[in-house]
Amino acid sequence: MRTLAKPYAVMLEKQDSLDRLELGFRWGGYRLRVLHFHLAPFPEHHLIRFHKHSEYEFHFIAGGSGMLALEDSEHAFSEGMFYLTGPGVVHQQLAGPGGGMQELCLHIDIQPEYGPAPEGEEPWEAEEARNCVEALDRLGAIPMADRCKAMPWFLAAYQAVAEGAPGWATTVKQAVIQILLRASRAALDSQPAVRQPERDMASYRYQRVTQFIRDNYARPITLKEVAERIHVSSRQLQRIMKEQGGTSFSEYVERCRLERVCASLAEDSVSIERIAADTGFQSGNYLHYVFRRRFGMTPSRYREHSRSLPGWQHIHEEGKISL
Repeated sequence: MRTLAKPYAVMLEKQDSLDRLELGFRWGGYRLRVLHFHLAPFPEHHLIRFHKHSEYEFHFIAGGSGMLALEDSEHAFSEGMFYLTGPGVVHQQLAGPGGGMQELCLHIDIQPEYGPAPEGEEPWEAEEARNCVEALDRLGAIPMADRCKAMPWFLAAYQAVAEGAPGWATTVKQAVIQILLRASRAALDSQPAVRQPERDMASYRYQRVTQFIRDNYARPITLKEVAERIHVSSRQLQRIMKEQGGTSFSEYVERCRLERVCASLAEDSVSIERIAADTGFQSGNYLHYVFRRRFGMTPSRYREHSRSLPGWQHIHEEGKISL
């Protein structure tokens, strides 16, 4: 038999390592169950007589050559080609002369998964899965070049299992999906434009900015610094804050700091000076000024009432003391 060239020769060391896996998972609106996933060598002139499957069977030729016979035609194939037989495609396969052939096989059952989508499943992923399966159903069984490079994903799956490192199962799952996706694209004359999910950039930038402020309110934060971080101008950032949150940048920073001040006053016994330092205020005096301007009382009085009156925090939550 012909010697299999690298890199796939390593897969002959433990031919059944992937077949031993009980591998099934949901992808978009489909349930996938892998039946065979291996590299198989065939001696020259080896014949697999006419048969069919109710599942999808992918044949990737890793080495050698052969002949595929369908009910009404015959087609030669060679190294670097692949073909899909199924569901329901009657076919016969003959290994070629001069050393036979080596075939990477993915035999997989793909069934619609009815019912509500699992929590966290993205609509774009379901659309990708649907488009892929529909393309596979139009693919036909005539051998063609593996121009989208699905074959290396067999090796990626094999190596993940052989190494047994954390994440191997996710790698194998992604390898199966990549084989399906790349095979479905191989028959297309040109790659169609794909509609990609897009963010609402103003909302996205607002979320990034407000999260950054909440993570860093205790240190000096400037409008220019944060604007540069999200790659917009200071003026544009001010507009985003107004449109998305109804507040200015400085007002939002102050609000975050005062929220933490109020919590510290109610929960801790540390000094006003220490609270000011821990929440980003220049001094206890400046905190005193800002707090009184915002709430009409001093931090000390807020602390006194928050601890002595059971309903004080409830009043705060209802917005009578508004942050």
